Amino acid sequence: MQFKSAIVFFLSVASVSLASVPAKRSVSTVLADVSTISSKVSTLDSLINAYPATGGTLAGALAIHNAAASTTTGLIPALATGTSDVTSTGPVGDADGATILSAVQAFEPTILDALTGIVAKKPSFVALPLGGVPALILQDLTNLKAGTAAFSNALIANAPASTTASATTLRDTILAAFDTAIAAYS
Repeated sequence: MQFKSAIVFFLSVASVSLASVPAKRSVSTVLADVSTISSKVSTLDSLINAYPATGGTLAGALAIHNAAASTTTGLIPALATGTSDVTSTGPVGDADGATILSAVQAFEPTILDALTGIVAKKPSFVALPLGGVPALILQDLTNLKAGTAAFSNALIANAPASTTASATTLRDTILAAFDTAIAAYS
């Protein structure tokens, strides 16, 4: 009876240990994540650009918030998934690193446009009859910056030496734009 108990215990420990090992991801998974993030950045940028400089609505402001923070469709959870997948993938070679960097560089202008736009539209958000919208935007910006930093840092940590400098410059440019937007809402 003790032998059976020992086997059951061993199998239980082994199955828990195997279940807790993170699954190895692939470069194609990372590229799919980058594509998803790019799409969500484009959606967010479009919503910000469509929001009027004056006379905006609460519904429009909430659509922007949901594009950033929705737990099912938002940019923030997409960044978290991307960060996890990059970390699980581990270091990549020169060709894959260049491909990933190029994919992220492709939507950098959209990120910068969204951040410039959200700053320009602040008076419209402030004018809304419900007073907490600017604070909600500040929270979203803070969370988006944290998610972007984590994703970027994971990419840089796993990048080949040939792309590290360019990736670091890209990250620093984007985070500086976040700092400007956060300062406008602080």
